[in-house]
Amino acid sequence: MPSLEQLYQQVILDHARARHGLGTVEGVDASSHQVNPTCGDEVTLGVQLAPDGAIERIVWDGDGCSISQASLSMLAELVDERPSIDEVAKAYGAMEQMMHSRNRGVPEEVLDLLGDAAALESTSQFANRVKCALLGWYALRDALAKLGTDIAGDRA
Repeated sequence: MPSLEQLYQQVILDHARARHGLGTVEGVDASSHQVNPTCGDEVTLGVQLAPDGAIERIVWDGDGCSISQASLSMLAELVDERPSIDEVAKAYGAMEQMMHSRNRGVPEEVLDLLGDAAALESTSQFANRVKCALLGWYALRDALAKLGTDIAGDRA
């Protein structure tokens, strides 16, 4: 029986290969291009909002390591499942909390908000990989900010 660590590694590899949300960034309401200068990973991510303000579509294109590509895929899948801005903001906060934990552990409810992205928790112990894992999330935050929505602020 595989260990939890092996299972998480497989989830990361699966997302790095299957890349949910990958496509041409066209016909979106806002987009953001982000680069990780440490390793050269880059992404252009676009969002389109529904009339009720929920995220109707997220699409991204980019190149980078398995961590950045998997994290982008996980983000796209999560947004597809929970498109309301409040849910996305909670997931964004959970991702930042987890990635800044230095793998010291975060509450189970934080991991529950992240779906497959919880598999990236052990990545948080490597400072240079934290930037890879957060690249797409920062692109989403920036694209939404261009539309007047702050998912990084206090949403209590």
